[in-house]
Amino acid sequence: MLGTVLIVAVVLGAGFALSVVGRPAGGSKPPRKAAPTTTAAPAVSMTPLQARIVAVAEGQIGYATDPSNTYCNKYSAFWVSGTDDCGNSNLDEEWCADFAAWVWQKAGASVNYQYINGDLNSSAASFYEWGVANGTWHPVGSGYIPQPGDVAVYGLDIPALVAQHVAVVTSFTPGDQGPNVVNGDGDRTGFSVVETGRDEVVADIADSSGAHLSGYVSPVAG
Repeated sequence: MLGTVLIVAVVLGAGFALSVVGRPAGGSKPPRKAAPTTTAAPAVSMTPLQARIVAVAEGQIGYATDPSNTYCNKYSAFWVSGTDDCGNSNLDEEWCADFAAWVWQKAGASVNYQYINGDLNSSAASFYEWGVANGTWHPVGSGYIPQPGDVAVYGLDIPALVAQHVAVVTSFTPGDQGPNVVNGDGDRTGFSVVETGRDEVVADIADSSGAHLSGYVSPVAG
């Protein structure tokens, strides 16, 4: 009944304790509960290989093709892949996969770059093939949480063995749909540059229709 104080006695040995439940009419408010404490999410612990991949990828942010209105770039030249029409030491081709393979190789991951199914090359879908061959392919919807150093694959068409883009994963924020990445051959801040992307669930390319996140490929130490 309103205004009634319910007293519960708990017998503790020879004594007892009183606990007041409810609020008496016109009485004082019950003690304010302490605000719950919040704990920051622990920092992700990276393996040495993962840390090197992230460092190498982030160290390239801001790189732009030369000439600036072409796809002429140093990563394709490193793999001797592309057209020699740049007028310098660069080679000319769309290079998101060349960049990701270069980052893995420089960081000490296992990379065999050649145009054979199961190896990495300038085709974005080659990362999917490599992941399947090495048991490190994680499709979207599998419950896999992306790890630093993974390569995210976008717009994958498995029957045709083509994909529209790949990017190097640097981290993942819980609650996001996509990873935080470093893109080679990105085009948000300029034509064909290395740039970051946050919560990248759609590829950083000019025509991103259908270029949604398809899955992740994890590296293997070389």
